Amino acid sequence: MTSAVTTTMLTRRFGSLTAVDQVTLEVDRGEVFGLVGPNGAGKTTLIRLLSGIYTPSDGSATVLGFDIAVDRRRIRQHIGYQSQAFSLYGELTVDENLHFYAEIYGGIDHGRIDDVCGAVGLDGADRGQRSSELSTGIRQRAALAAAILHRPQLVFLDEPTSGVDPAGRRDLWAFIRTLAREGTTFVVSTHVMSEAERCDRLALMSDGRVLDAGSPADLRHDSGITVVQVEAEPWQTAYERLKHRWPAVTLQGTKVRLPAPTGSDLAAAIVQELRGLRVRAVENTPPTLEDTFIWRIHHVTGAGSPPR
Repeated sequence: MTSAVTTTMLTRRFGSLTAVDQVTLEVDRGEVFGLVGPNGAGKTTLIRLLSGIYTPSDGSATVLGFDIAVDRRRIRQHIGYQSQAFSLYGELTVDENLHFYAEIYGGIDHGRIDDVCGAVGLDGADRGQRSSELSTGIRQRAALAAAILHRPQLVFLDEPTSGVDPAGRRDLWAFIRTLAREGTTFVVSTHVMSEAERCDRLALMSDGRVLDAGSPADLRHDSGITVVQVEAEPWQTAYERLKHRWPAVTLQGTKVRLPAPTGSDLAAAIVQELRGLRVRAVENTPPTLEDTFIWRIHHVTGAGSPPR
């Protein structure tokens, strides 16, 4: 069976800006694949390339066996796409939007619309409101309903839980998992690491490039780093001092976390850097996915000096 998505050195330029830079990756059918990175990392542009909205500047890709350079129309028949712009007509109610899309997709029956609305948590009151009047979270649900109405084989979700409350996020991910078990493939973009942990595999992206790819567990295990966790008072000063010397430092509550190559012994250097402060603890801990990503950005891309 062919992969759902395969890209080889896929590139998209806008004038002098390279938004997607030589991306090579593979997405298996039936998996939930994450594109993880900050705003401007190239996630949305990559999704638009794969969904046939943009054409590549260089490289190649296939989606469900179709070439994105020549089969864009056929690709659109087999995919769903929930964009950050929601893909809904603001002057229409949710129901009117869904019935419109049902006609576009070929006369989907009303029972299917009811089933999808129930699955994504849209009640009768939601369905009767104009899309422009909905809260962000409800609009996200409605856009997802429109994207999966025609039972696509592959669904692209661009920041699908933006503005959704924690309970809504949990329900949405449970629904995604249900569809994935039934064979639907998902490509999900996010900048939230707790969401990335829910993916089967993911690609860490920065400045249009893929820094690394794999399962969340493999990325953490193979990162080659440990994290030195520091508790000191006042923590604000500790953070500022350590951040100045080691740019990859992050903050978790009041604890400062410093990723470093496995086997590094930075305790003495840290204590020296924090002289005059009350240092309560300096201990090594396993890296989180966020630690791994921050390390990759600073160490691989040269965005900052690695720990020394």
